Parts: sequence; structure tokens; C-alpha cells
Amino acid sequence: MNVRIAGVLNVTPDSFSDGGRDASAAAAIARGLTLWAEGADWVDVGGESTRPGAAPVPEEEELRRVLPVIEGLVAARAPVSIDTQKLGVARAALAAGARLVNDVGGLRAAGMAEAAAEFGAGVVIMHMRGDPQTMQRDTRYDDVVDEVRAGLERGLARALAAGVKEIWLDPGLGFGKDTEGNLTLLRRLPELLDLGFPLYVGASRKRFIGELTGRSEPAARRFGSVGAALAAVAGGASAVRVHDVAATRDALTVFLAARPPRVGAA
Repeated sequence: MNVRIAGVLNVTPDSFSDGGRDASAAAAIARGLTLWAEGADWVDVGGESTRPGAAPVPEEEELRRVLPVIEGLVAARAPVSIDTQKLGVARAALAAGARLVNDVGGLRAAGMAEAAAEFGAGVVIMHMRGDPQTMQRDTRYDDVVDEVRAGLERGLARALAAGVKEIWLDPGLGFGKDTEGNLTLLRRLPELLDLGFPLYVGASRKRFIGELTGRSEPAARRFGSVGAALAAVAGGASAVRVHDVAATRDALTVFLAARPPRVGAA
């Protein structure tokens, strides 16, 4: 299967979907190994919640949460990405064996792109208006796709200037977007393909899925999340970030096997 899957591993007490479940290092390592066994191409480890309104976490605390988990997963040979906006956390995670920096800040932190290049790691560049504390205060756009494109282009320029070789672009569903903005991005995802880099989409369990399905509890949004992953891949995404790895992998396997070949494909 050509589509890559990132398994979400939140080592936090306050993440919107599963905060606290994997807060201990032992529990998080066990969960990460389960995600890998279920078919995740990499385990995305995060130590700071980026849900709307979330307060920032001190760098020392974020490091305390994620480093033992990354070390445990790497020791078991599981591929790991680090979900962080902080340069110090990214550098420590890369030194511990993480292969990819998933930066919801879009490489705005000085030195982030250069650190990835130094370690020969890849980056996920995500679009976010503002920060987690402010991003949902104003979700109006003249054209959400145009603004997302412009933000991704700024991050892409930083990555290319630093010499990063592996680059993924994430439109940032739920980060400064309302339900209609998220749906517009999914519908018009093909318009971002001409940026020339693979698209990475994280829709799993987000609020807009709950609004569409009537599922208020994030964990109950499993089926809607799988549907969003399929919609993203249909629109050209090459990677999806999900909580429910096994369900998503099975659905994608069937979807990709049954999908008609594109017109003009060899």
C-alpha cells in the first residue's frame, strides 16, 4: 500500500481525544508498539496538547514526557516522528532516533528546518493560523485554500533553504478552521498537489467529524475518522495521521484495491 499511516501517540494528560491514557512512559511505549504492529508506518509521539485553547507546556516538561518513550520505541526498532513546535524538543528527539519532525507551527521556530536537515530527518509542515490558544477565535477566510497554500509555501521555502530532503505538507484540518473550512480543504485538496510535495492529512477524531456525525465523544468518531482518511486519500493525500490504525489500514487497503485507475495513468 503506497499511502503511509502515522499512528497518534499522545503522551499528555490533556489531549482532546485520549489525554492521560498513555501518560506514563511504559503505557505509551506499549501503545506505540501496538500502533506499529497494527500497521503504522511511523509512531507520532507528542508531549504537548495542541487542542483548541491548550496552554503551552514548558520545554523541560515536554522533554520529560517524550524522550523515554522515543528511546523505548527506537530500541524496539519502531519508526518514530516527534510532534513538537519547540526546537529543543525536536533536536533531543532526533538525537534519540526520531526520523521525522511533525511541526504544527509550520517551521516558524528559528532553526527547526536546519535541525531536521542536520540530522537527515524529514519534516511535516502544517498550516495553522495563530496558535492553539487563539486559532479558533476567527475561522473566517476569503479563500481557505489560498491562505493555506500561502502558509505552506512559507514553510516549504524554509525547509528547502535548509536542505531538508523529505518534506510533507499538511493543510492543518481543525487548526484555525471551522467545519466548512475543513470540508472545503478536503474537497479541494487536489489544488495543493501542484506545490510538488506529498500531502499529509490529520483529521482523526476532530471536532468537525463530531459535528457531522453527532458524536460528541472523540473516541466515538472512529468510523467518521476512517471516512475522512479515505476522503483525504481520494483527494491526493499520501499520508494520514490517525488514532485507529488497524481500521484505517483495512479500509485503505480495500479502497485502494477497488479504486479505478486514474485517466492517463500507465
